[in-house]
Amino acid sequence: MKTNKWTIVIILAFAQFVMVLDSTVMNVSITTVVRDLNTSVSSMQLAITFYTLTMAALMLLGGKLGDIWGRKRTFMIGSIIYACGSLITALSVNFTMLFIGWSVVEGIGAIMVLPAIASLTAANYKGKDRIKAYAIIGGVTGAAAALGPLIGGYMTTYLSWRYVFASEVVIMLGVLLTSRIIADVKKPALVTRIDIASFLLSAGGLVMVVFGMLQSKVWGWVSPRTVPQIAGVNIVPFGISIVSYLILFGLMVLYLFYRRQQKLEASGGYPLFKVSLLKIKQLRSGIGVLFAQYFVIGSIFFILPVYLQMTLGYDALDTGLKMLPMSIGLVIFSMVGARLANAHSPKRIIRIGQILLIVGVVTLLGSIDVTLKNIFFAVGMFIGGAAIGLLASQVGNVTMSSVDSQDTSEVGGVQGVFQNLGSSFGTALIGSVMVAVLTTTFISQVQSSSLQPQIKQYVQSQSKVGVAIVPVSELQTYATKQGLSPAEVTEATNDYAYSQVTALRQSLFALAVVSILALLLSRNIPNKIIV
Repeated sequence: MKTNKWTIVIILAFAQFVMVLDSTVMNVSITTVVRDLNTSVSSMQLAITFYTLTMAALMLLGGKLGDIWGRKRTFMIGSIIYACGSLITALSVNFTMLFIGWSVVEGIGAIMVLPAIASLTAANYKGKDRIKAYAIIGGVTGAAAALGPLIGGYMTTYLSWRYVFASEVVIMLGVLLTSRIIADVKKPALVTRIDIASFLLSAGGLVMVVFGMLQSKVWGWVSPRTVPQIAGVNIVPFGISIVSYLILFGLMVLYLFYRRQQKLEASGGYPLFKVSLLKIKQLRSGIGVLFAQYFVIGSIFFILPVYLQMTLGYDALDTGLKMLPMSIGLVIFSMVGARLANAHSPKRIIRIGQILLIVGVVTLLGSIDVTLKNIFFAVGMFIGGAAIGLLASQVGNVTMSSVDSQDTSEVGGVQGVFQNLGSSFGTALIGSVMVAVLTTTFISQVQSSSLQPQIKQYVQSQSKVGVAIVPVSELQTYATKQGLSPAEVTEATNDYAYSQVTALRQSLFALAVVSILALLLSRNIPNKIIV
């Protein structure tokens, strides 16, 4: 029976969808999972952090395994590992079981599957078909990120969060059973091996940088917000937050990794990543745009759910529905981007996407208030989704077409690293802006209010480590229990709601600035790609 030429990319897209979905579903299911497994929110934040860390630290290794085992075999092994992790997660009876299944086993499976998807797409499609194939993969990636809160919210509200992970097992089994039709990539003429020192340097450096970024909103960047302890001893060297040291030492280790790769490549050794590839302007520009794209996605999917749930009191499902216009715009314009590639250069399409992203973020900025009764929020989400869809339709092909077929697995690994770094940096940096603005605005509002002096002093002292992001209704309950009068409770909660909205607006403004600066990253995107 003749196979439709798009069947292969559909199989790969299903695997991609599952990988990306996982990173967004858990965010809207935290409260329910905490209750079901009798754990804590801080433990769940740890699990989410380590899922990202596992992928960021091991992604280059996953790409190199594709060179050694073959891309198709690596894809299949990774799919099996990922399915096992999903099954463990679905059957979890406690936090430890969930942590092992989701944060560790699924993460290990993902670092094998994601680089292989990029490489196998390049191997199975040529010319304009490859552009369309990458557009499909890119559109599915963005759609999974956008639909994650909706799917997670629905499953959690009406069924169980466990069904999401059980469904992933079924999907990955389907991927395995149909993957025989996928053509493999020819192995490099030189059989490679893993340089252990390179692996330890890359993994260690990336773990320190990503973990430091993710913990910045808890521990603070320079001035300690809260102080971690080891065996009862405060870890705050010279009064500086441990985050600064983690990022600094991580960057130093990554520099040592870079130098070792240069040495190994020059001496004919086995580098974990051929850093000479970074001399290719098209590749540098492609991964730069990719980083910025995921920076924005990571930021939006952190700050907007916080606003919708904490300020407006939306539940998980309503939050997903409110963000649905982004999913619609993303899916439509990832297909539009593929069609536009027939008549327009990738650089023009990417630039249009970047400009639309700026317009979308500015529209969102103008829509934010304490009621969200206007239509501009949906318009901004749709425009933002359209922008990401256009970018997703082109960036994959730009990066993968910049190298020869024997290097596609390595570049696939680098793509995975920059995706995770962009998302982590966006969450950390924009999240830190939100917390900082919330703290300063709330303190200012309280100090200028008619609340009693002892209340003002209490808020001032309790805000030294940053104002916590909590639902307005929770603050109202807490204030009532502290003996505030009804009028004082109303004033305090109104001040807090105003501070949350102000924090979101300034976070979106910072995101708009980042989106504008990202235009510089697309300077070296080619007007024509040879595929």
